[in-house]
Amino acid sequence: MKSKQLSGFNQVMVFVLVSTFCGLVFAADVDTNGIETLRKTSKAFSAVAKQATPAVVAVQVRTKIETQSMGFGSGSPFDEDFFERFFGRRFPRSQQPSEPQYQMGQASGFVISADGYVLTNHHVIADADEITVVMGDGQKYEKVKLIGSDDKADVALLKIEDVDMLPYLELGDSDVLEIGEWVIAIGNPFGLTETLTVGVVSALGRRVGGEDVYQDFIQTDAAINPGNSGGPLLNLEGEVVGINSAIITGDRGYMGIGLAVPVNMAKAIKDQLIETGKVQRGYVGIGMQNIDPEMVEFFKLENNKGVLVTSVTEGSPADKAGLKKDDVVILIDNKKVEDPQDVKNIIGFTAPDTEVQFTIIRGGKEKKVTVKVGSMAESELADTSDIGKKFGLTVSTIDEEIADQYNTDEGVGVVVIDVKSGSPAARAGIRKGMVILEVNRIEISTVGEFNETIAESEETKKALLLVKTGRYAQYVVLQIRD
Repeated sequence: MKSKQLSGFNQVMVFVLVSTFCGLVFAADVDTNGIETLRKTSKAFSAVAKQATPAVVAVQVRTKIETQSMGFGSGSPFDEDFFERFFGRRFPRSQQPSEPQYQMGQASGFVISADGYVLTNHHVIADADEITVVMGDGQKYEKVKLIGSDDKADVALLKIEDVDMLPYLELGDSDVLEIGEWVIAIGNPFGLTETLTVGVVSALGRRVGGEDVYQDFIQTDAAINPGNSGGPLLNLEGEVVGINSAIITGDRGYMGIGLAVPVNMAKAIKDQLIETGKVQRGYVGIGMQNIDPEMVEFFKLENNKGVLVTSVTEGSPADKAGLKKDDVVILIDNKKVEDPQDVKNIIGFTAPDTEVQFTIIRGGKEKKVTVKVGSMAESELADTSDIGKKFGLTVSTIDEEIADQYNTDEGVGVVVIDVKSGSPAARAGIRKGMVILEVNRIEISTVGEFNETIAESEETKKALLLVKTGRYAQYVVLQIRD
């Protein structure tokens, strides 16, 4: 019996029917796979929440309000306007004018070890008289020690005392983050504890402050609001990749741009604070600038990548290693250098006495130079006299690098690099980063001149300073009280 041949029309109809059926099966398969992928992603977020939330804490601070102030501000890149927008502090007033007044605030933090170390932001605990840590389950710890903080990177380390079994978070590696990765923020926005938001890494290497900061922010669109400050930014493995620090906003609320301190920067600070209680900045002693495209041919370069060395401080680590003016730095320990802030960040978070390798271009040829990093404290010549220290001041001569760091003029006055809490200088409103132009009506430009002129105050225990911040200058009287 002969088999029946399909007509051309029938063949077409069979093809259409088979194709349609296969398409429906494929579409159903794609839809099923898509939902399953979303379900797995959702479960991943839930798993991170269960793992991380118990280690995320509320950091409550209580600060006595000073009744007198110069109004200069703290010298921090996070000024009062910024602080109010992001941190959302409230200022309850005492009913009796004679009673001390306090400001109260709450932000976030996270436990990083079972024995009670907690990371948060510097601006969360700045000037706090009392710090309380509250766990997610409501357990409150009032015996909390401030190990130390770093205002330039906005990182602080606390220690809850007399504990050894707290839940904690693992610290990840922020250097391997890529734009587009999922990230999760957990904190206490507007006092709403254990709030989780999800987004992606929107950008890396963001810088929004002035010269006197060390920044390499992670930008994320995960919702961050007042009170999230100090909380963790996590990857899908539940590892901390950043500390939520700031938002860019026009109305104090979330507008899709949050900034987090990279955890690798925080780890470097944390290690120093645990070991010494303070942060030591690395220092090499070079002035730098970006390379404009018009400069390329003059320095025999192929492009304008890297940083141009404009000066080398005599006797500095860079000078001893053989770095020269007009060298172009393209790598430091195989890390790309694209602008002066890159050099500042890499060297600033390198421990003094560490050897690093600079890859430079000199005269059109690539060359490697090994530099032993020095200490920023040593470069600042912070040898303030005894009477200066009694007033509560530590000052530095302003060379080119210090002028760049504190955004001031080289060789004009001395810059305040530390003010002792409760000292005459602190009571008078002197803050880190201010420039002292005169002491007792005499102009000064070095630490030596500062020490020489303030020595006259040994007997009187009073000193008249002309202090500048930004464009404004003001006379201030310091007095040592018996």
